[in-house]
Formats: sequence, C-alpha cells, structure tokens
Amino acid sequence: MAAEMHGAVMGVFKNQIDWLPLSDGSVRSTQGRTLAVMQVSGGSQSFSAVNTLRLLGRWMRMVTIPNQSSVPKVYEQFDEAGRMLASPPYDRVVEVLEELVRFNWLLRDRSDHLVDRYSERKEAFKLPEKL
Repeated sequence: MAAEMHGAVMGVFKNQIDWLPLSDGSVRSTQGRTLAVMQVSGGSQSFSAVNTLRLLGRWMRMVTIPNQSSVPKVYEQFDEAGRMLASPPYDRVVEVLEELVRFNWLLRDRSDHLVDRYSERKEAFKLPEKL
C-alpha cells in the first residue's frame, strides 16, 4: 500500500522500489510474483499512486490483480484502537485482499512459466549473439 502526496507516489516509497535489485542471476526477484495495489490519501479519493504502482509492477514483471483500492481521508477511517472502521473503503480493501489470495492460488507452482524468458535464458547460458 502506498501513500499519495501531491498526486503521486511518495518519494520515500519510490526510492525503496528503485533500490530493489534488478536481477538475481538472470531473473528479477519480483518476476512472476502477484501484486495487489492500494493507496491511502489524506484528502479526496485519487488513483494516481495506484496507477503508478501498476506501471511499476509491470516494469518489475509482476502479475497485478485487476482489483485495486484507494482510501480517501484515511484519518477518518480508523478507530482509537487503530482498527479500520466498517465502511465502503473497508469493503474494497477486503475485496482486494480476497482477490490477491485467489490469484496467488491460481499462480501457485506456475512461476517457472512466468519467469521463463528468452533474453534471460540467453544471458544465463551466454548463448552466442548469432546462431
């Protein structure tokens, strides 16, 4: 889940993504993993950070679930104990998490198919440039 500031993903959060290793051997560590995107904001509802996270997920070769959530006025959404109040945003968060679980079940034990790419096989085996 990302927080939005001035209509975009917060810089601290983006820096964390930028510092992820691009590859371990010839395979990206994020490749083939399932991604759910959600954001919180202090003001009105927006989907800027969610859209940015979707782009970053594709760049990291992740499977992004179709559902997403944006929680507006997050300061109004929690009780004194820190539990999210029953509300339409709460329902959306639950639906996103349920879909994340479903996609994980669907993709479980299929990562070999999701990470198998010609360019990475070529890099891993140092195939000649011309065959």
